[in-house]
Amino acid sequence: MSIYQSSLHHLASRVVTYPDGSVQNLEIIEPMHSSLWALTTRREVYFICSRQQGLLEDTTSGTKLKSQRFFSPIKKVPCTSGYFAIDWPMTRLLRANLLQPLKDIDTINARLDCLDELMSNEQLFFGLSQALRKFPKETDKVLCHFCFKQKKVTNGVLAIDNSRKSQILISSIILLKTALDALPLLSKALKDANCFLLRNVYKSICANEKFASMRERIGEVIDEDVLHARVPFVARTQQCFAVKAGIDGLLDIARRSFCDTSEAIHNLANKYREDFKLPNLKIPYNNRQGFYFSIPQKDIQGKLARKFIQVIKHGNNIHCSSLELASLNVRNKSAAKECYIRTEFCLEALMDAIREDVSALTLLAEVLCLLDMIVNSFAHTISMKPVDKYTRPQFTYDGPLAIDSGRHPILESVHNEFVANNIFLSEASNMIIVTGPNMSGKSTYLQQVCLVVILAQIGCYVPARFATLRVVDRIFTRMGTMDSVESNSSTFMTEMKETAFILQNASHRSLIVVDELGRATSSSDGFAIAWSCCEHLLALRAYTIFASHMENLSELATIYPNVKIVHFDVEIKNKHMDFKFQLKDGPRHVAHYGLMLAGVAGLPSSVIESAQSITSKITQKEAKRIELNFQQHHDIQMAYRVAQRLVCLKYSNQDEDSIRQALQNLKESYINGGL
Repeated sequence: MSIYQSSLHHLASRVVTYPDGSVQNLEIIEPMHSSLWALTTRREVYFICSRQQGLLEDTTSGTKLKSQRFFSPIKKVPCTSGYFAIDWPMTRLLRANLLQPLKDIDTINARLDCLDELMSNEQLFFGLSQALRKFPKETDKVLCHFCFKQKKVTNGVLAIDNSRKSQILISSIILLKTALDALPLLSKALKDANCFLLRNVYKSICANEKFASMRERIGEVIDEDVLHARVPFVARTQQCFAVKAGIDGLLDIARRSFCDTSEAIHNLANKYREDFKLPNLKIPYNNRQGFYFSIPQKDIQGKLARKFIQVIKHGNNIHCSSLELASLNVRNKSAAKECYIRTEFCLEALMDAIREDVSALTLLAEVLCLLDMIVNSFAHTISMKPVDKYTRPQFTYDGPLAIDSGRHPILESVHNEFVANNIFLSEASNMIIVTGPNMSGKSTYLQQVCLVVILAQIGCYVPARFATLRVVDRIFTRMGTMDSVESNSSTFMTEMKETAFILQNASHRSLIVVDELGRATSSSDGFAIAWSCCEHLLALRAYTIFASHMENLSELATIYPNVKIVHFDVEIKNKHMDFKFQLKDGPRHVAHYGLMLAGVAGLPSSVIESAQSITSKITQKEAKRIELNFQQHHDIQMAYRVAQRLVCLKYSNQDEDSIRQALQNLKESYINGGL
């Protein structure tokens, strides 16, 4: 199987999977709240992490933001799949990739090599964009009309109204002809491509003689001037005149009748313009009504003449018909139906010939979808970002997950001063516990890491200065607090079910993200559950990011050297918190941040003061106990940090001299207590 074919056939052993809860938590396909989802239009479906009001913490101001989409710029670009809509080919492939990112490094790198060449070769990028625009968006849909052979057209069948089936078949032939006509332009754009994926596409598609033979057969029957059209009446006319004149006498007679009735309808419109003094009367057409009159309301003086029937107000226009127009519509529709049926009769032999090469058409549809996704989605979106803001990720099977200056792909487009943050996970340091006050940016940070991994593993650049990733097999998330009336589960039971699923199904190659655990029950039980779950995940050796308000969880780092504690920086000024949204190492105790937010929310001052007195006594006792615990485990912490840095150097790509210098620096830091 070729590289681009394996990219399309998402075999279970070659793709990342995550449960439905993770898809919802990361908002990969649609917003988390259905009420907000109803506010968005149906054609704005596919994006990475819709930014809906109130779903995430704003990492720069804490304010609520309206919907934003990572791939939204491409929405305005005409391409193979048209605009992003729910049933268009590239959108379906993009959706499949977002829901099932790749695990095979060779396939991912093949896409990234293609993206590298597109970003460095403007002529190739714009050439492919122009070529892909020539292909109709429904190219993959027409395959079903060539995969199955309908019952042969006979006189008995002709007695039945099969015009709709015939019309679809004719439209498929025209669409296929349009697609084959666009192949030379695609071939010209790909001729000088260097990357493996594009060269493979050129050899298997552009240099495939089956397509030239297929186009020649179509040219023997189908008129050269026939093109795929979207305007209803133009499309119907193209379908009626698809087959060359002289091939079927009955078809030529039906065409003459179709032209006569169409001409009579336009003559009727001219007559009404003169008789009723309606110079701006128009005669539009749609597939449901046929022809109808459209009259600007300002042209109507008094009441409309009684000759006009089925009068409907539509904006600033009046839509109506007449008995004469209705009669001509029936005759015109009947003539068109006869054209469709006779045309299908003429196309039987051509359809049989095309069916012999249906496998080539399947390959063409898949390749167009893949090229469209890489060129008109990945490359186009990245080209609209500032230079050097996105980078190519690197991959290993057993190395660390390291992201330098990573950013949220949605929020960075909302805020120019988005604060970038780093992450480093390895086998020697496989768990990060993130602490910080409410609204400091924890939830955004967790989503950010997951989205960067997803972007990387579908073969796209990532919003970071540098990124090297260990390929993950599954992404598990436990975020948010909500009950489930359908399953009769409270908030806490829902939390436990999600957590149980993670613990039962995660492997050492999974990425696990937990945003708060155990908050919906008693503080002692919640803390015990969070602690024991962390110990289980540490034993599993899966890469884990655990966000929590439980400061006691920081003690895990004193017992387990492979736990790292980080916090989001906050400054207290005049009893108000100034969020910096910057991730820093080590624990940080922000005194009474919950009470400060409670005061902002409007709790009485007497209640706040009483709460401050109680929490101060509790905090003092806990601080003494934590300090004593830290001193007892200091030596093993130092030794483990040395081992951790040695493991990192093991996977380093530096030269020998650089590694020797790094070892010397490590030795000096250990002696001086700088670790």
